[in-house]
Amino acid sequence: MTTTPPGTAAAPETSPTTVTGPGAGGTTAPERDPYGARAARTATGVLAAFNSADVLAPGDVHVARRLARLGGRGDPTGVVARCVNGGAAGSGAGGSGPTGDAAAGGAGGVGAASGDAEPEAVVLAAALAVRAIRNGSVCVDLAGVRDTAAAEGEVAVDVSGLPWPDPVTWRAECVASPLVADGDAAPPGLPLRLVGDLLYLERYWQEEELVRTQFEARSGPVATVDPARLSAALDRLFGEPGAERQRLAAAVAALRPVSVIAGGPGTGKTTTVARLLALLHDLHGARTGRPPLRVALAAPTGKAAARLTQSVADAVPRMPGDEGSVLSGTAASTLHRLLGSRGSSGRFRHHRGNRLPHDVVVVDETSMVSLTMMARLLDAVRPDARLVLVGDPDQLASVEAGAVLGDLAAADGREEPELQAALLACGAFRADRRPTATAGSSTGVPSTGSPAVAAPGTAGTVAPGPTGAGEPGEPETVRHGVVRLTRNWRFAGAIAEFAAAVQDDAPDRAMELLRTGSAELSFVDADPAEVGQDRLASLREDVVRAGTDLIGAADAGDDEQALRVLDHHRLLCGHRRGPHGVARWTVEVERWLATARPGYDAEGPWYPGRPLLVTANDYDLGLFNGDTGVVVRTPRGRRAVFSREGVPTGFEPARLGAVGTVYAMTVHRSQGSQFNRVTVVLPPPDSPLMTRELLYTAVTRAQTSVRVIGTEAAVRAAIARPAGRASGLRGRLGRV
Repeated sequence: MTTTPPGTAAAPETSPTTVTGPGAGGTTAPERDPYGARAARTATGVLAAFNSADVLAPGDVHVARRLARLGGRGDPTGVVARCVNGGAAGSGAGGSGPTGDAAAGGAGGVGAASGDAEPEAVVLAAALAVRAIRNGSVCVDLAGVRDTAAAEGEVAVDVSGLPWPDPVTWRAECVASPLVADGDAAPPGLPLRLVGDLLYLERYWQEEELVRTQFEARSGPVATVDPARLSAALDRLFGEPGAERQRLAAAVAALRPVSVIAGGPGTGKTTTVARLLALLHDLHGARTGRPPLRVALAAPTGKAAARLTQSVADAVPRMPGDEGSVLSGTAASTLHRLLGSRGSSGRFRHHRGNRLPHDVVVVDETSMVSLTMMARLLDAVRPDARLVLVGDPDQLASVEAGAVLGDLAAADGREEPELQAALLACGAFRADRRPTATAGSSTGVPSTGSPAVAAPGTAGTVAPGPTGAGEPGEPETVRHGVVRLTRNWRFAGAIAEFAAAVQDDAPDRAMELLRTGSAELSFVDADPAEVGQDRLASLREDVVRAGTDLIGAADAGDDEQALRVLDHHRLLCGHRRGPHGVARWTVEVERWLATARPGYDAEGPWYPGRPLLVTANDYDLGLFNGDTGVVVRTPRGRRAVFSREGVPTGFEPARLGAVGTVYAMTVHRSQGSQFNRVTVVLPPPDSPLMTRELLYTAVTRAQTSVRVIGTEAAVRAAIARPAGRASGLRGRLGRV
């Protein structure tokens, strides 16, 4: 079970001020309008107190009130099923899901207090379960929610004065409720389920259970492979010094139905995937006349899919001999396209009754995959197919509910002696050796031209990582098919060292690196809300140069160059609003551009060179939340150009719905992207969003340089505060 402060909730778009009221305690919190959008006007009693303290949103209250009003009378109209179960898939993205649906249904004042058939404690628990989904958790931990309720959104809220129920009594009242199924063995059909102290909306319990059982079913048996042939293939493709963990990851993927290749940026994940695919083709016998494997590559976003396609293509020439020839033309798609999205219905063409035809499915950027999407994927992959999940479990989790990759990478698990024996038989374990060649040579495995750098403490050992527990030189115990890649092949300097310090909870080392400074890592030690223009000169120069280059390429109609320039520099903020947020810094950049290039936006909001961010899924156009593009002048007029799986695709601006300008973006939206240069604007140290994962994700978006704007207190607060989401998956996977 994971119940550390979330820190990944969608930020409320409000300005802070000091308020008082139930539970506020005189602390800084968003100013409340009693008739505003955040006020649940029909709430009374405990729900009103929690709503006034900004713990519960109106949608949370309305769903809970509807449930309470129905009480033990069932759900004759299906309202609860639609609000709590059917609409939940989209929560956390664009206001759909239980909060949005319920708010629409509850606006008319349904669920009057006099009609509530449930005790207030049960109604509160239901509202908190809805709120949990909105904030990225899969469930609410009744025993720990009091300690985590304040740590969500952009402003900390004092909840000590709220009328929290006694946890033991609270649980007992929930167990007695006709709305709650008690335990994991209870039959489905009720809107809520209590397992231990974790209260779920039934839909999310079912999805978590599907994911758990699918991982259990796919944990074995070990594939029948000739150990000598596998060993020979591993020697050819992963025989170089420094490739020991890539070798192990490939062997696990060749032997186990589900495997996980985990690691940070630059650790060679996609290079490992490319060589793994060549290995699997070889084992399948593709080069002796048998039909080739049917392989699918996918990622959560179009941009991530394009990067995966390019990374695999770049890895092919570095393979020995003609091993990479079988990968010619291999292209990745989005997960939605792979599964055959049926638009806004949330349904897919591929599912348990119509499986994907592929023999191997590889999913990159798995940390971005929500519980709901993972359940859909596992339901669609054939039972006899091989699934390879790739990603960085230390990044921020998905925007929607769940942290499947993080749960899988951190879970305990039973030993798999058959797998261990097969790994030993094929020579998968090799003592980790410091590479003698630079990463840019033809013999190196991953490469972008920098010397390979071992993560701290990993040189000379088989690093067990969180899934192993061996002594140096001993074969590790692989659990859940997870292998962590620990050697960084891309970053050979301050960025890698700073990211490692953040991961390792080493604030003194992190501050030493920031204070020392370098061409790769610089620090503006100031509160972003108060920093003077004189200290932003280098940032202003960066954004003006990048903006000018972007406008020039777009005005000339060069869509490919415009898309490349789009990623030259990006401002990343933890907050959306306020002096530390995206809105303020976007205005700042536009002001700088207007001074340096007067009239750049004279053609109106769709001026050539305007960088675009999609903020809600558009299934008809195939554009998804987080996709970025640019307005380009073409012979047919101005077009909004996006990269769809590596191909520039233009759209009439009038066809676009939810898009914004993206000189700056939230760290969360930057996941799956890489930029040449990154400037990170840190929230204040008391912001609940200021977490280790946010800082780590932000700095690892950069390829060449990172500038951090913030205070030392904010840096130290982030490193000291790991994020987390309430989930039962990690503990239950430990029993697999």
